[in-house]
Amino acid sequence: MAEARLGVDLGRVVVGANRNAQGRVFLDDPRQMPLIEGAFEVLPRLVERFGGRAWVISRVSEEGEPLSLAWLEHHDFYGRTGIPRENVRYCRKREDKADHCAELGITHMIDDRMDVHRAIRDLVPYRYLFGPQEEEIPDWVIVTPGWEDVERAIGLP
Repeated sequence: MAEARLGVDLGRVVVGANRNAQGRVFLDDPRQMPLIEGAFEVLPRLVERFGGRAWVISRVSEEGEPLSLAWLEHHDFYGRTGIPRENVRYCRKREDKADHCAELGITHMIDDRMDVHRAIRDLVPYRYLFGPQEEEIPDWVIVTPGWEDVERAIGLP
């Protein structure tokens, strides 16, 4: 995997969401946002497997960006995963993740949204659809319900 490059979404992939009764996300304290099970166990192995060529590529609102960065700091994301601070990329629209993937030469992308996978379909050869899904899944994405599935799909030794 000499030139392979990994892209990882944050929301619903690494960071869970707190929701109120109406289903809206609330962020009283970003440090309280839960971690998706297995993320901090598998991500460091993936980062090593990719030779450190790994980036966070996440859609976040302007007001949500400082909260996301606070979560990363609070949970020592950089130290625990091996993904450096300068490898965190944010965009305001999901489809803009394709621009980051193209610029960085991402070969493997882990994301929970089909609209992202549609946007990167012709750019990223290995697309991992993370987590539970409610819509029909096309055969051009690799279904990975959890982090252990991602690890198996990428084929870690």
